[in-house]
Formats: sequence, C-alpha cells, structure tokens
Amino acid sequence: MEKLRVAVIGCGSIAKHRHLVEYKQHNQADIVAVCDIVEARAKEMTAKYGATAYTNYHTLLNSEQVDAVSVCLPNYLHAPVSIDALNAGCHVLCEKPMATSQQEAEDMIRAAKANHKKLMIAHNQRFVASHIKAKKLIAKGELGKIYSFRTTFGHGGPEAWSADGAESWFFKKEQAFIGAMGDLGVHKADLLRYLLGEEFTEVSAIVETNAKANATVDDNAVCILKSASGVIGTLTASWAYNTTEDNSTIIYGEKAVLRIEDDPNYGLIVQYSNGDTINYQLGKIQSNEAGGQTTTHVIDHFIASIVEDKEPLINGEEGMKSLNIILAALESSKTKQLIQIATK
Repeated sequence: MEKLRVAVIGCGSIAKHRHLVEYKQHNQADIVAVCDIVEARAKEMTAKYGATAYTNYHTLLNSEQVDAVSVCLPNYLHAPVSIDALNAGCHVLCEKPMATSQQEAEDMIRAAKANHKKLMIAHNQRFVASHIKAKKLIAKGELGKIYSFRTTFGHGGPEAWSADGAESWFFKKEQAFIGAMGDLGVHKADLLRYLLGEEFTEVSAIVETNAKANATVDDNAVCILKSASGVIGTLTASWAYNTTEDNSTIIYGEKAVLRIEDDPNYGLIVQYSNGDTINYQLGKIQSNEAGGQTTTHVIDHFIASIVEDKEPLINGEEGMKSLNIILAALESSKTKQLIQIATK
C-alpha cells in the first residue's frame, strides 16, 4: 500500500528526538512536511528528512496532501491546531496534555468524529513493557484485591531537554498553562487508569511552584487519588529531582505487591505475600537521560490505527479523562478542597 503522508507541526525536542525519528523508522510513513515558527528549526529538519519546511501551519495544511499530523507544540496550541488539522482531513497524534481545559478536549473529540478521523494522544507509558506486563498480572487477579498505590514521575526539569532551555515555553503559564503536572503528572494519571482499569472519582492535591525561579507554572505536586472501587494512592510530579529521574509505580494488593520501574536491574518485581519474589527483566524504560526515547511505539500504534481503521488505545476520550484528573488536582490546590471528578 501507499505510505501515509505525514506532517509534523512543531520542531522542538519532542518532534526532533521522538516523532520524526519514529516516523522515519516506520516503513508505512513518509514525512512530507515540517512546520515551526522558528524557520531555522524547520529547515534543520528539512535537511535531515527531506520534507518541505513551513513556518505557518495553515499554509502547510492548505498546500500539502497530508494523511496524518503530529502536533508537537506548546500546550495552549494543542487544541486549536489539532482541530484545524482534523478539519483539513488529517488524522492527528497530539502530544500531552491534550488540551488546557475539558471544553477544548471535547471540541477536539467532536472535530475528530465530525471528520471521521483518528485522534490519538501521545501517552507513551501505556506501551512500556513493564506496564503492559503489570496490567496483565492485575487483570488476571494475580494481586487479588488492589488496596493502594504510589506513583511518581520526576526529573530535573525540561530546561535540560527543551529546545529553548531555561527560556522554554514549559515555564510560561500563558503558553503551558500546566507545569510539571501537565508534563509528567498526566502521564501517571493515564498510566494508573490503564493499570487499574477504572476511573478516579476524587482528588486532593498540593500543587506548588517552589523549585524554578523562572517558572510561572507548577514544578512540584503531590496528589491523593481515590478510584471508583475505593483504591487510594498518591501521584507525585516534579521538576526538582536533580540527581536522577524517578519514573516508578508501586501497586499494593491483597496477594502481592508490584514494583514497577523501581529497581535498576528489573523493570518489574512481584513480591508475593507468601514470601516468593519474581523478577522480570523486560528492558529498561527509556528516558531522556539515556539519550532520548526513539522506540516508544506511539508512532507504531498511531499508524496501525489508521491503516487498520481501529480506534487508538489512547483516543480523545481517554486523553480527556486523564487530563481531567490533572485539572481537578489544580482546582483542589487552588480551593484547598477535595474535588469530585466526573466519570461520565
């Protein structure tokens, strides 16, 4: 079959180190266009991938015959650009968080349905081998009843990885809207929904800006979550883990404890109540520290969803449910109240 004609809008680090690399590796994708308001970035990617460079995404959508688009832009642009691309007849893979409000997320979902196009949100944690294995163990009852969890995602901050360093849009509220919670916390919200197979109904959170002098968004957050069945736990997101990245999750159950990405040698450790322990070597989780993530399987899944005409695992509705947890955490911190999360 003909290759999918792909465009990448936004040529910052996430596009440069993940989207473009993974599209290039895929035998069913052809990168035909790239776009960035910084012309030098677009031209750099053109030189590397042979695509046509644009500085205005409207011009790109009007000039090129594109099947699929990756939206790799500051958070406040995710919804408007995704909607424009969907309305132009393109399938859309949008970086997380998918939007800055539930209304924006709903508008994106509506545009995808109206145009009969795929909308996928790039939550790559669902494709990590240890997370896939953990979900299977939980689903078959290996842990028995789930009681609690703790999960964290933290590193030294996006300045070490973002194209603009300490001047990055990540730190600016008018462009990012959400800080560490949108960058890292939303990944863990999505992961926990995936692992537990249920929705969260309540959140209480403290969301602070106390580590980055240049930030007008949150850089440290701790949330307490409660699921529909009564599972409770903590979710932490931080840009202040300055020595090493932590991307771990621990699930506490009736029959066993799952320690996921909590050990330097084993991606998954199962500690049973009878004293038995099983260590799984499933390949180390990729991180920016290790030179970037170039085989996240996000692009593989997105392309397969289009080619096979299947709904993506993380479609717009899934992305919105994970986003709503983070929005509720922000509201909780602001109002100093426990927030109920709608699960419709």
